[in-house]
Amino acid sequence: MRYAKEHKLATKQRIIEMAGRRFKRDGIDGSGIATLMKDAGLTNGAFYAHFESKEDLVATAVSEQLRGQREWLTSFEPGRAGVELMVRTYLSPEHRDNPEGGCPSAALLDEISRCSDPTKQAYTDSVLGIIDDIAARLAPRDPRSARVKVLSVYALMVGTLQLARTLADRRLADDVLEQGIRNALAALDGVPVIAEKTTDMT
Repeated sequence: MRYAKEHKLATKQRIIEMAGRRFKRDGIDGSGIATLMKDAGLTNGAFYAHFESKEDLVATAVSEQLRGQREWLTSFEPGRAGVELMVRTYLSPEHRDNPEGGCPSAALLDEISRCSDPTKQAYTDSVLGIIDDIAARLAPRDPRSARVKVLSVYALMVGTLQLARTLADRRLADDVLEQGIRNALAALDGVPVIAEKTTDMT
């Protein structure tokens, strides 16, 4: 029975991972249960052994995608320098050209806005984790003071990436990404930094 339980968990995780990639490539509405289960190498009937509904899978897959993005952030060095490299990597032609392996917000935000409240809540909780991690790098003494500013920069980056993916003119799309980097970094420079308190020993 131990093997059966572990096998079921592994199967569910495979569905979640495959669905996350499919959603980002084809959209939530463009990805039916039959297609999602085929991607995972399973039959339609197996779906309901793991999820109550497609909406349940959407919420789970979006949260999992954002968890992966949060882990991705840890690959960058601490502090402002790491955040700058993250911005440049996010707003790169490589990320623009790889929606399936990229940011779930840039790929799915318009569809998530039309989902049910539980899915929106799952998205909100997960994306705020990312925002708080970035804020902690920029204002380690008081991360919450930087939360709204960082969230607005994240929105700027997501919108820039979405527009760059939409433009038929590749050179213009590249220019939009470059300007987006400048705009994001300028906005981040406005995040108040609360210095560590020091004790005068003289």
